[in-house]
Amino acid sequence: MNIAVLGERNIEKFGEYNALVFEGRDYTNLEIFDLARRFSSALAGIGVKPGDRVGVMLPNIPEIGACYGGISRMGGVVMPMVFLLAVPEIRHIISDSGASAVITSPEFYPNLVEATKEVDNAPNVIVLGDPTPDGALSFQKLVEAAPQDEGIVDRSENDIAVIFYTSGTTGRPKGVMLSHGNLMFNAENTSKVVPTRDDDVSVACLPLAHLFGMGSTMVGQLFRIKGVLMRWFSAEGFFQAVNDHGASSSAVVPTMLAYMLSHPDFDKVDWSSFEWLVVAAAPVPVELADEFEKRTGARVLEGYGLTETSPTVSVMRMQDPRRPGSCGRPVPGVEVSIFDDVDSPLPTGETGEVCVKGPNVMKGYYNLPDVTAEAMRNGWFHTGDMGHLDEDGFLYITERKKDLIIRGGFNIYPRDVEEVLYGHPSVLEAAVVGIPDPKMGEEVRAYVVLRPGENATAEELLAHAREHLAKYKTPKDVVFLDALPKNPIGKILKKDLREMAKLSSGL
Repeated sequence: MNIAVLGERNIEKFGEYNALVFEGRDYTNLEIFDLARRFSSALAGIGVKPGDRVGVMLPNIPEIGACYGGISRMGGVVMPMVFLLAVPEIRHIISDSGASAVITSPEFYPNLVEATKEVDNAPNVIVLGDPTPDGALSFQKLVEAAPQDEGIVDRSENDIAVIFYTSGTTGRPKGVMLSHGNLMFNAENTSKVVPTRDDDVSVACLPLAHLFGMGSTMVGQLFRIKGVLMRWFSAEGFFQAVNDHGASSSAVVPTMLAYMLSHPDFDKVDWSSFEWLVVAAAPVPVELADEFEKRTGARVLEGYGLTETSPTVSVMRMQDPRRPGSCGRPVPGVEVSIFDDVDSPLPTGETGEVCVKGPNVMKGYYNLPDVTAEAMRNGWFHTGDMGHLDEDGFLYITERKKDLIIRGGFNIYPRDVEEVLYGHPSVLEAAVVGIPDPKMGEEVRAYVVLRPGENATAEELLAHAREHLAKYKTPKDVVFLDALPKNPIGKILKKDLREMAKLSSGL
């Protein structure tokens, strides 16, 4: 088994057709497939072996599909990397994974070079686009010189196909290992419950460096659909895709929905072709879903998933009646149970931790056996999210891990930010919480106590944070306090800080 077989099956079943539109140009499925076969051969030619980790740090461009496909075809492990990452985060991922190669574009090459200066056995760097910097390999030259590969390298269903590094409570990104079997199961079973059909035109606006975006493209390969790929999301670009191509569907995060609904041109769009929208990656405000449906006539289908579950756990079906606040029923083959604090199942309707079991659940966290064991207790993956199931098996996420911040669909663990703030010489104590935001869902606020005699400004601390963190993790603001609220044993009370933030915002 190899997840790359989805591309071959697509061509065998449907023949050649226009599968992608990007910035005014059509790309056929065969064109991307042929490029993947050449890139597969090129990787083997520079010494990449089956099982090697290969990073892909690119924006949304058509070649990213060929990169993913080529890595998979030759038996490598795809390692998507968000191009917004700061140098220390890139360094950790490269070092922890032992990546043998990384594909990037010219604008992100300097950060990659800086990140690999102190890494033992630095990876080959392949640059896609012009110019090719000194010391890097040219993607274009590699694929032009390479023959098509001789076929897909077979892998077992338990072999690792993809490693996604996602922020962890340890303050370091954790590598989520997903197998070929995990991803194949997710594609096939998600396709049974979403209303995708042949000849759909879908707006592909999610980052392909995230599993929500990558997973959506894998499901799409099971059908004869056309994707309108956006380099990055904008409301205007989404509207243009709907108007110019008669788009019928898309998958988005709630922040994208908010930006579109608040745009002055929303009602100028011809929504007559648009039928459904999957919204996931963060809780979806009921008001946003209702407004989108009323103004477009399309159906909003809320879903729930995690990187660790490949990613789909549940999704609303088109035939399901509206259940405000629900993210649907589990996909076929996936079990969901609600556990209490001692890992005992709770009755229907009671709130507890959402736990998942099924062929979609990850193999574990790379190089972190103890963390894996804690998350996979008693054969169930413990999500850290709180929710309940109703009498018909519909899942509701009622609250989530207290400290987790979800900003525009990106998960942010406060400790990642706090450790950077603690690295500033003026900071005595720091605590980070999420504050409600109408467009981003949540924003990041830092509460800071300065060392005696220090007088660092908020802008100084924010500049320090920007040097060490991805842009989306950088706090929106800093609030200085004389002391942080604590319980009798000295633990910082973030609940009190969240209440303080609400009061200061008038919420």
